[in-house]
Amino acid sequence: MRSVLVTGGAGFLGSHLCERLLKENKEVLCVDNFFTGSRHNVDQLLDNASFKLLQHDITTPLHVETGEIYNLACPASPKHYQFDPVQTTKTNVLGAINVLDLARRLKIKVLQASTSEVYGDPHTHPQAEDYWGNVNPIGARSCYDEGKRCAETLFFDYVRQYDVPAKVVRIFNTYGPRMQPDDGRVVSNFIVQALSNQDITIYGDGGQTRSFCYVDDLIEALIRMMATSGDIHGPVNIGNPVEMTVRHLAELVIELTGSSSRLRFRPLPADDPRQRQPDIAKARELLDWAPTVGLREGLARTIAYFEDLLRSDEHRVLRSLSPVQ
Repeated sequence: MRSVLVTGGAGFLGSHLCERLLKENKEVLCVDNFFTGSRHNVDQLLDNASFKLLQHDITTPLHVETGEIYNLACPASPKHYQFDPVQTTKTNVLGAINVLDLARRLKIKVLQASTSEVYGDPHTHPQAEDYWGNVNPIGARSCYDEGKRCAETLFFDYVRQYDVPAKVVRIFNTYGPRMQPDDGRVVSNFIVQALSNQDITIYGDGGQTRSFCYVDDLIEALIRMMATSGDIHGPVNIGNPVEMTVRHLAELVIELTGSSSRLRFRPLPADDPRQRQPDIAKARELLDWAPTVGLREGLARTIAYFEDLLRSDEHRVLRSLSPVQ
């Protein structure tokens, strides 16, 4: 079998996907430009003869031979995708075109890791795949939100125009080991702040809701989506349907870490979604999938990872954080 290509393969999700594919005896080509990905995430894979690592930016065409493509390349936290919004849009749009052209040439499946952010600040709850969303096209988050929406457009146009067996999943909040401690995402920031007994920063009153899926469950869904027949394109929501407030998450992290942290409230960022909860009926039907790792268990594993990280590199990860939820 030809290798499986994972773009963004040295990132949080990508590295877990590469690891899982290797366990299934697949040949894996990991492609990353290391903007947010890290070689450290795949260090444990480098001695595996079935794993190859290529530094490349998918905004330029990729000339390789492969049997399947998972497109995970794009900064996913507001702190990172807003750092260079033009490049974020290029990664979403030009990157999608390049992986789709490769899939078209090779006549292979390609899976797009889209996002729940295509729903914006939703007017329907929970969010099902037939909801078109409420997205600000000119805001600070638009490079990511609209970039992902445009990527979905391209994927479905390649299906209709070129008969490419393309697939789209919409990923909701996912957490677990290998998250960056300073990436501005709510789970990682809450854990790092709690472990260092800093005040935990909550934007707004903490009443906004999120649904948190453990990384192992997410990777299982990606594998199952890729394994579906070529005429199943999606989009399919992937996430945990258990909804909770951001404040409840903060209180749970404090409890699990035994922290003395207190809650500190700041103004809510522009266009921050008030509710986020996936309707996963389609994933249950098409993939026979639902999350299996509970939040307490998943958080305990993630806290253990950050405890080790803080001990090994405390001077770096405890620098000033700018949490975004």
